[in-house]
Amino acid sequence: MPIIQREWTPESADEMHKEDWFAIIFSVIAYIALLIGTAMSALFIPVGFFILIIGILATIIMYWIIDPKLRAISSEYEKQEKDYLLKLEEIQKWEANK
Repeated sequence: MPIIQREWTPESADEMHKEDWFAIIFSVIAYIALLIGTAMSALFIPVGFFILIIGILATIIMYWIIDPKLRAISSEYEKQEKDYLLKLEEIQKWEANK
């Protein structure tokens, strides 16, 4: 079993898993590193560029981890929204025909 699961069903993606915790950790690292790295880079402090790169890499890793879950959940919500809109359209047509 891989460390990071990349295939999700909408039901399992809606639950909390270790991938969510990895994404939480990397998001904190990314936020802090991007904040500090940008400030230090703006002041031309050399270590700031290194911290900024770490922040960018942490953001990419976070996105790579959490994106499959978000896509699975999003596809389910899109299906529910489509069904709801079709049902709403039928109700409006029925009320218009009264």
